[in-house]
Amino acid sequence: MQLETERLILREMTTDDFDALYEIFSDPETMRHYPKPFDREKTQGWIRWNLENYAQYGYGLWAVTLKETGRVIGDCGITMQKIHGEMKPEIGYHIHKDCQRKGYATEAARACRDFFFTHTDFDAVYSYMKYTNAGSYGTAIKNGMHLIEEYEDPVNTVTKVYRITRDEWENMKK
Repeated sequence: MQLETERLILREMTTDDFDALYEIFSDPETMRHYPKPFDREKTQGWIRWNLENYAQYGYGLWAVTLKETGRVIGDCGITMQKIHGEMKPEIGYHIHKDCQRKGYATEAARACRDFFFTHTDFDAVYSYMKYTNAGSYGTAIKNGMHLIEEYEDPVNTVTKVYRITRDEWENMKK
């Protein structure tokens, strides 16, 4: 499976992507909105989890690569996540700190959103994040999502939930 945008290719991650992903997930600045950066084992588990998602659902978080160079600059995709106690489809993204604020997360998230509504029967897709993660909720808004809920939780203190429905997406496409 592969998605292509103007500047990016999103493809299934492999174990060969470990070094690039570990560089991103082990970085304290990039992971400041998570409880802590990932160690090597957690990064390997992240890759395994996504391989399992591809097999089970046909999607997961995909490696985000620059079309021009092939460099892996992050991940973006769709996973089933527990959001305020319910399993819901979520678009998530992580971009290397030296590639942030260049529109890559938005470009990748839009491709995932379009894939999602084209290839699934779900009526909505979500993005959720720690309340302090302005970059993440900025990407959600640029992806056509709007804030639908904020709730307290032990991991994020407060979690923000954004959503776009199939009807909203179809109206955007007109």
